[in-house]
Amino acid sequence: MDTDPQTPVAKNRAPTLYFIAICKLAKGLGLLLIAAGIYSLAGKDLQDSFDKFLEWVRVDPEHSFFHNIGESLAYATPGGVRDTAVALFTYGLFLIVGGTGLALRAKWAIWLTIGESGFFIPIEIFELTRPPRVRLPDAMSAPPHLFAHPKIGLLIVLILNVFIVWYLLKNRKRLFKHHDSGAATPPVADK
Repeated sequence: MDTDPQTPVAKNRAPTLYFIAICKLAKGLGLLLIAAGIYSLAGKDLQDSFDKFLEWVRVDPEHSFFHNIGESLAYATPGGVRDTAVALFTYGLFLIVGGTGLALRAKWAIWLTIGESGFFIPIEIFELTRPPRVRLPDAMSAPPHLFAHPKIGLLIVLILNVFIVWYLLKNRKRLFKHHDSGAATPPVADK
């Protein structure tokens, strides 16, 4: 059966690529919402807002971990709060642009995502290999942990970033083939 060279080739199925894109989009949207929330707090009493938040989620504000956070908020300036919100907003937009590009299979988006995910790998390795900070023996000084070991969450993030970089590098030609300008060149006529 002859195929017409003008017929576009169907895209290869790529559920992992779309999963990565959805994760990037969700993370970007989450960061935009957090940035908006932080920006709305600029100029307000952060300690009071933090205490109200802890009461709302029904957490003991007298726990030393939360108490230390509340005290450090006393040193936050409105300009610093705005700068933090702008940084989170910018990174959120960056993730949304990259995730949208991946979903649309734009060739530039693969390199953007590889660069973004690869950027954090050395930082995560450093944090995993760094010796733990010395803590006072006070049982109340240790922050509550999501995992049994405090670095397991960071290890999971590192594994995910390594997987994303590996997957996109390994499959970039297959996933983004339809964007290549590698159309067959016409044969050169002999003279």
